[in-house]
Amino acid sequence: MSGAPLIRGYEVVIGLETHAQLSTASKIFSGASTQFGAAPNTQACAVDLALPGTLPVLNRGAVERAIRLGLAVGAKVAPLSIFARKNYFYPDLPKGYQISQYEIPVVQGGKVEFVLNGQKKAVRLTRAHLEEDAGKSLHEDFAGQTGIDLNRAGTPLLEIVSEPDMRSSAEAVEYAKALHALVVWLGVCDGNMQEGSFRCDANVSVRRPGAPFGTRREIKNLNSFRFLQQAIDFEIQWQIDRVEDGLPIEQATVLFDPDTGETRAMRSKEDAQDYRYFPDPDLPPLVIAPEWVARVKGEMPELPAAMAGRFVSADGLPEADALLMTQSLAFAKFYEAVRDGCGNAKLAANWMMGEVSKRLNAEGGTLEGAKLQPATLAALITRIADGTLSHNGARQVFDVLWSGEAADVDAVIAAKGLKQLSDSSALLALVDEVLAKNAKSVEEFRAGKDKAFNALVGQVMKASGGKANPAQAGELLRQRLAGGG
Repeated sequence: MSGAPLIRGYEVVIGLETHAQLSTASKIFSGASTQFGAAPNTQACAVDLALPGTLPVLNRGAVERAIRLGLAVGAKVAPLSIFARKNYFYPDLPKGYQISQYEIPVVQGGKVEFVLNGQKKAVRLTRAHLEEDAGKSLHEDFAGQTGIDLNRAGTPLLEIVSEPDMRSSAEAVEYAKALHALVVWLGVCDGNMQEGSFRCDANVSVRRPGAPFGTRREIKNLNSFRFLQQAIDFEIQWQIDRVEDGLPIEQATVLFDPDTGETRAMRSKEDAQDYRYFPDPDLPPLVIAPEWVARVKGEMPELPAAMAGRFVSADGLPEADALLMTQSLAFAKFYEAVRDGCGNAKLAANWMMGEVSKRLNAEGGTLEGAKLQPATLAALITRIADGTLSHNGARQVFDVLWSGEAADVDAVIAAKGLKQLSDSSALLALVDEVLAKNAKSVEEFRAGKDKAFNALVGQVMKASGGKANPAQAGELLRQRLAGGG
């Protein structure tokens, strides 16, 4: 991906490996639960513990989620793929190997598109392959010892590997956000980064422009977008400092410490041959028939890009607004319900981008947990459109609706006395009264001073206690000032 500015005269090269925990109820090769938060070792069955005589059985739901992602990113879904054993020894890996895919992954190629600083960008994908997660080593509260929790062992993962197309931490973060939004949209992964459902490994290297790729270091297990950016930025400066000092960069796996904002080497990084991959003899090749792919495709939701395009062409929304409406499937569905309920796409989008988004951001909540229903917001917008409510009054009503204190828009308007004054005869009386009391402003307006007109509208609003319909009041004022009745 070209066009990124150089850093201290160096070009940055970044590729991401993202582990998305699949949203299945059971593990990839066993029937044990994947529910998060259970007591240690209560969700690890004989297969997960690698007891003698146990055999893995592939979870069909995990495969379907991989197919779904492959279709969404325009990748090839392999008609035949192979499971392999990735051999290494670690206390939280009971079998002494991890079942993964190596030479023939289930998803091959594709791309993820996103917008950065108003420019459309795309990152190519190398592959996405199915694998099982390892267990977890627990180092706290064990008096210097390490505990092992195997609840996570066997949890289904889709590892999504990008090409080294990114040239800045900002590009890496936007790519990761776009991928995160997509897997959640598709229902492939719940996207909960705090629980480790979506985590990134960043491969970072630096080089002079036009030179061969530099030696990369892999930053492991970044579970927030903020940490991803901080870790990459620190690693870039560290590597440039090494090169400038004439010191070598050794291929390594490193960890990011959010407390210090620094990366530190964990171990020298292994290459594929070090893991002694070979096909797993307990698992036959995975065969995905065209009919299976077609069925999954038919069950998929409309993709974000297609939906945003529809919002532009059918609803008349600006492209930027349409992109915001498709930030998540829940947000898009809420917008559609509000739009259909009030019949005004632009007002529906404005309220979604304005008051609704403001409340969600302030409270850290989700639309699924909101007390406000789409039909209620649609009713509120209808009362703005028909002149019953001013925008200021609507915000007051919205406060009540959002809190869940009431859901009947008309009842709240009546209780708060917010109904806008739109009766022409009553407004005309107020206009005449204001004109009689503000002869100087009238003279200034007729002398060409537009600000005087705004002052007169303000006086009408004040005289009505803020209840006058400002558009109607302005029209009546112009008629009177022009000598009309």
